[in-house]
Amino acid sequence: MPSGLKRFQKAESPHCITFSCFHRLPLLETPGARETVEAVLEATRARHQARVYAYVLVPEHVHLLVNEPPRIVLAQFLKAVKQMASRKLRGSREKFWQDRNYDSNVRGEKARSEVIRYIHRNPGVPGARTLCVGVESG
Repeated sequence: MPSGLKRFQKAESPHCITFSCFHRLPLLETPGARETVEAVLEATRARHQARVYAYVLVPEHVHLLVNEPPRIVLAQFLKAVKQMASRKLRGSREKFWQDRNYDSNVRGEKARSEVIRYIHRNPGVPGARTLCVGVESG
């Protein structure tokens, strides 16, 4: 972890997560790739009892608003999602996902609503074909 970077786990607040495809390639461009990531996200969410409040899958990255699963840290949850999806989608590529992700704590209902609005508006990016859910699951 870079010097001075602090992670706030067990903060009892949702996290806004963004993670990208390797070299920001549009690897989620096809409906099949997006459906695979969505199925992996749902399976991982169910297994670890996470709550997914909103997400969007655009061709080169994913935005996710999720709580901290009760039994594992969020980093382990994300690792499981990325590993399972990568195994199914990587093919002959060296990697499917970038190693890092952006994580910010979302505190308060106003901030949570703003993040959900941002996620829902993200499909407005020209050329983006997305899946977006704005309801809580779990």
